[in-house]
Amino acid sequence: MTSHGIQLQLCQACAEETTKAIIDDIGDINFSLPVDESRDASIKEQMAMVLRYVDKHGYAIERFIGIKHVGDTRVASLKAALDGMFLKHGLSMSKLRGQGYNGASNMRGEFRGLQRLILDENPYAFYIHCFAHQLQLVVVAVAKCCSSVLDFFNHVTLIVNTVNASCRRHDELAQEQHDNIVSQLESREIFSGRGKDQATNLVRPS
Repeated sequence: MTSHGIQLQLCQACAEETTKAIIDDIGDINFSLPVDESRDASIKEQMAMVLRYVDKHGYAIERFIGIKHVGDTRVASLKAALDGMFLKHGLSMSKLRGQGYNGASNMRGEFRGLQRLILDENPYAFYIHCFAHQLQLVVVAVAKCCSSVLDFFNHVTLIVNTVNASCRRHDELAQEQHDNIVSQLESREIFSGRGKDQATNLVRPS
């Protein structure tokens, strides 16, 4: 455990064994495929793949199967990455009975999206717009109807943009926060502990 390389090898071995157990549990039954894409902290585009199926006890199971780095978000690149994941884990596209993505045109496009390429290969892989993404869109729309909520997020965005645009303003805010925490610690309003009161950066509200 003192070797970073060996730690990575142990993590890789655990990941492979866990994935093998998931694939063995699916066996020869049909499954659906929720997929999402996003950038990670290192600004790399990643595609996350989940398998959803009904096990032998009749329970709906969702299992994360892996993350694949994609060079771009073109439909052909996403399909190639997906085919690679299927090939790696011995999954058959003919067993796919559902696919779920967000509202991005490259994912859900009816004529040129990822769902169309999969439907051309397997007409039984019906597409469903991700319910979590639909809920997010509803929450955003409802929030925009309430002027006080809309004003709050607009003001937070302005504050974040104003502070992050200037190193001096950022340092002044960090110093003010530091002085405030020290004052509260001295008056015992708050208590220190492992992982508490860590310095962080401002991020855009979402």
